[in-house]
Amino acid sequence: MMHRRDIVPRLLADRGDLLVVAGLGAPAWDCTAAGDHPLTFPLWGGMGLAAMIGLGLAKAQPARRVLVVTGDGEMLMGMGALATIAAAGAPNLAVAVLDNERYGETGNQETHTARGVDLAAVAAGCGFRIARTVSEEAAVAAAVHDLREAPGPVFVVFKVAAENLPLVLPPREGVHLKQRFRTALLGTGPDV
Repeated sequence: MMHRRDIVPRLLADRGDLLVVAGLGAPAWDCTAAGDHPLTFPLWGGMGLAAMIGLGLAKAQPARRVLVVTGDGEMLMGMGALATIAAAGAPNLAVAVLDNERYGETGNQETHTARGVDLAAVAAGCGFRIARTVSEEAAVAAAVHDLREAPGPVFVVFKVAAENLPLVLPPREGVHLKQRFRTALLGTGPDV
């Protein structure tokens, strides 16, 4: 079984100017554990919105690669985003789903992916250029390459162990996170 905290650092290694939207809960903690970065925008609320925020960012910054790192529970909540992303045809957008088949934020209840729902098949059906599930270490390098380099939209589900790991929390202050991201992205300070 693969582990989240082994996958995420590989997604973010040598990231350069990669823009990252880190979904609610474990994805935000895992991105922070891999190294807090001003071009990572961690979500503290708004479950189900990570992919749509990523799309907005990809459309606003077409010359930059945008990577959404989210969980299966959040992706299930926002499945309609997959159709919108595919229809928008964002070539610079990639979505990585850390699928532990659990709702980690509410007590580790099984998600629908534990009962056969195939998120990669949904993304493929919506029209993503690349959509697949990775459940073995041997396929991780190619998946990371596609998420970082292939024309998008790209969608990869990583099947990972359901595990409770120590929390590595990003900053919690929303205004600070917005301003930090904006400054790193645009080089401008806060609006006055």
